[in-house]
Amino acid sequence: MTNLMAFARGKGLAAAKGGAPARLLFDEPGPRARRRIRVATVVASLAVLALLLLAVRQFAAAGQLDAARWQPYATWPMWRYLLNGLWSTLLAAVVSAALAMAGGLVLALGRLSSRRPVRWASAAYIEVVRTVPALLLVYVVLFALPRYGLDLPLFWKLVVPLAVSNAAAFAGIFRAGVLSVDRGQTEAGLAIGLTRGRTMRMIVLPQAARRVLPSIVSQSVGLLKDTSLGFVVSYAELLYSGKVLANYNHLLIQTYIVVALVYLVVNASLSKLARTLESRQARA
Repeated sequence: MTNLMAFARGKGLAAAKGGAPARLLFDEPGPRARRRIRVATVVASLAVLALLLLAVRQFAAAGQLDAARWQPYATWPMWRYLLNGLWSTLLAAVVSAALAMAGGLVLALGRLSSRRPVRWASAAYIEVVRTVPALLLVYVVLFALPRYGLDLPLFWKLVVPLAVSNAAAFAGIFRAGVLSVDRGQTEAGLAIGLTRGRTMRMIVLPQAARRVLPSIVSQSVGLLKDTSLGFVVSYAELLYSGKVLANYNHLLIQTYIVVALVYLVVNASLSKLARTLESRQARA
């Protein structure tokens, strides 16, 4: 296996060395463009800062920043309840991502298939599902399927629509990854007697998976945010838990600010992971 990968990699490198240099997606900005970008960035940052200061001032005038209103969130019972909601969010996101990635890989291979019916069916699924909002799929699972005798458990009423919706996005990512692998890799596998299926499985897919890993993590961030649709099916994810907690303690603004900060920390961590993976691949 090691010799096979080395042989295929060598063929790909040989082909790459003889090819044209990679092209950028856009031209490098000149001095004036960079100056305009810096000015626009400063102006936008100042505008956002001004809005934040105005919001803080209004909250303070309305008594929303009083210590008594924030004191409940310095206690463990409040955080335990929110962390249980966060755990439910992460569980739904992980299961949805696993199913969506599996479905996306199958769809990507279908789009690359030499069989026209398979290719058309995969393309039709991707194009249709990409235009349908995830919320509409949640409503289909919640209201339409039970009329036909298919009443899923609460957890799967959220996971299934998210998996169905994100499978189309993951299919595009995997397909782009496969197409980015040099054709010399496939030709090398076929040259040593491998079938096209084994070449795809043993040579092309491992390289494609490494290339699209940052995009997979980025798509998973969006999927994690989509779990907030759990409030529609009364699944006790983080946002729904925050809603219940706000109704209980009547601290609406404080509760949703805390929930937003939790989302910010989790999503920023995943985004940082995606940027780290992307920078490592750029250096490789």
